[in-house]
Parts: sequence; C-alpha cells; structure tokens
Amino acid sequence: MKFETIKNTAIYSSRLIYGCMRICGDNSPADRQKGKRAIHSAIEAGYNHFDHADIYGSGNCESLFGDILKESPSLRDEIFITSKAGIRPKIDAAAYAPTRYDFSKQYIFDSVDGSLQRLGIEQLDMFLLHRPDYLMNAQNVADAFDILQTSGKVKHFGVSNFRPSQVELLRSNMSMPLAVNQVEINIHNINALLDGTLDQCQQHEITPIAWCPLGGVAYPAWGNIFTLDDDKRIEIELDLQAKKYQCQPWIVILAWLLKHPADIFPIIGSTTPERIAASKIALEINYTREDWYRLLEARNGISVP
Repeated sequence: MKFETIKNTAIYSSRLIYGCMRICGDNSPADRQKGKRAIHSAIEAGYNHFDHADIYGSGNCESLFGDILKESPSLRDEIFITSKAGIRPKIDAAAYAPTRYDFSKQYIFDSVDGSLQRLGIEQLDMFLLHRPDYLMNAQNVADAFDILQTSGKVKHFGVSNFRPSQVELLRSNMSMPLAVNQVEINIHNINALLDGTLDQCQQHEITPIAWCPLGGVAYPAWGNIFTLDDDKRIEIELDLQAKKYQCQPWIVILAWLLKHPADIFPIIGSTTPERIAASKIALEINYTREDWYRLLEARNGISVP
C-alpha cells in the first residue's frame, strides 16, 4: 500500500480508501460476517482509511464497524474514520416529510453524535456533508463545524458531491480549510474533469476522493448513458492496456484515476478479499500520459480537439 497526507490535515492515509457502504449487506448474520471479513482483509492489505455515512445500511454499517473496534480496540489508533451526513430519508418520524437534505446546525450535531455512538468512538477523523443542501446557510454550517471541532468530536471537515461554486461559498465562511471533496469520478462520469472540480482541488489543496471509481467497467455506472458501441470501444482499449501493464482491465481504470495531478484517492467498496487486495496493483503501475488520453478517446469516441 502507498500512503499520502490528505492536504490540510494530519491524516496520513492509504491512497486507496475502503468504502463501507455495503459491509452489512442485508444485515443478516451471514452478511455481517462477510462484511467483517472484508474489513479485516482491507486492514491486512494496508488500508488505514475507512469511509462511512450515517445512511449506509440505515446505520448498520457503522454499528458493524463499531463491533469490530470493540473486538479489537487497538485498531482505533491505527486507522482513520470518515463519516458523512446530511441526507434525511423519507422513512423517519415525520411521514409527511420527503427525502431531503438538511444542513441545519442541530441536524449536523445529532448526526455526528449518532455516528460516534454507532461506531463506539469519541471522535471522527473527518466529517463530510454528504450532498449539497439547496437551503444551506453557509455561515450556520461553518459555525457548526467550529463547535464540533472545539468540542473534540471532529478533527477535520470536507464535503461530498459539491459543485465548485458551493465549495467556494462554504470556504468563504469557514475558519478552517476544507480537506476533501468526495465526488463520483470514473470512465463514465468525467464531470469532475470538466466542471472545474479537480482544478479547484489543486488550487486550494483540497483532496478529491473518487466514489464509484469503477462505474461503467466493473459494475454499471449510475445513470448510464453509454451505448453498446461506447462500451465496446472502452473494452477493447482496456484489454490492450491490461495486457501492456499485465493486470486486469478494471485495475487500469484505477491507474487512470491515480494519474491525475490532483492526487485522487479512489474508494474501493468491494467485499471480496481478493479484489480488495488486487486493487493495490494500480499503485505500482507507471501509467503513461499517452495511455491516459487513449482511454479518454475510447470513452468519447473521438480525439480531443
């Protein structure tokens, strides 16, 4: 495993982050055991950064991780834990309320407290706002962050799925730097390359974290718009590059992301121990600029202008 400091923090993170969204499965005893094996496999492979959210498994993913920490308390000093909040599902006490986003102070405080309780820890290494709240009061959010940091409940803060303008609005009100922006980046969704997100990350030393990095290759992309011809072009190019780098095609995609100078940290969400470990191969690939553009051309179906 390779490690790198997340800028503006003291977090010396594995370059691949383990995503805990699926670790509890259907929350059956068998799926929970599978999730525990996956987490231990990630730890054995050198992952030290684990990504959570309050809504993953309706809180059961955090609780499962908390069980692991109870079983092995010394792990807490060896790992970094990130969690997210801000999405309020329809299924809550107020049946009238729709699924919505909520960055109100009290909801942020309650969400952090809930995550800490389920995880069985006293402090989150990093807390992220999960999806932009259209009703966000940036000053209120910044005040909430100050209180959480002063109280010792959260060390560092970031956002997820924020557009550059939303990042700038929040940054302008904060007394501390934003550490990360966790966004979807994969061969299907390259918006972060085009809308200024990765440029902004470099400008302000914000670390981009890529969720769903293998979308469109190892599993269907969200909102897939690729045609069969698109899929075929990408498959052919990935096969060629996989032979060149002597790895599986999906590993080439990780190398493609890692090549970007913004220093993208991909999230690996597999619960298969072999794939969790194999992902590290991408860190050793000396991936070329030419191959990066060949894959982009295969994706687009045309050369860059």
